[in-house]
Amino acid sequence: PLPIADARRAVRHVFIRDLVLACSIGVHGHERQADQRVRINLDLAVQEDDGRLDDDLDNVVCYEEIADTVRAIVGQGHVKLVETLAEKIAAACLEDGRIRSLRVRIEKLDVFADAASVGVEIERVNETV
Repeated sequence: PLPIADARRAVRHVFIRDLVLACSIGVHGHERQADQRVRINLDLAVQEDDGRLDDDLDNVVCYEEIADTVRAIVGQGHVKLVETLAEKIAAACLEDGRIRSLRVRIEKLDVFADAASVGVEIERVNETV
């Protein structure tokens, strides 16, 4: 996989840290009764075009758009598995061809009283580039 940031390969690291959202998620019946808090972290390896930003938002991967995409996916309705949610988020991010690879980490925050969180982390590569 491509490193998250690599100056020699002109790869920029774009990230979102600790995005906490209410999510309808889980396989158990009681998990359909109320939303649960999930924490989402994204690390994106973004291919820089020619290195010139020109202070123009169109020349970068916009983390606000990524966050809005994640919020929309979480808001689509109930999902049973954190793995499924992670895959949906990864697929949506990789639609932007500048994103070469990414890590998605999803944590359910209120599952066990004696654990800070449970969840999954995946890494995916953009196969179209």
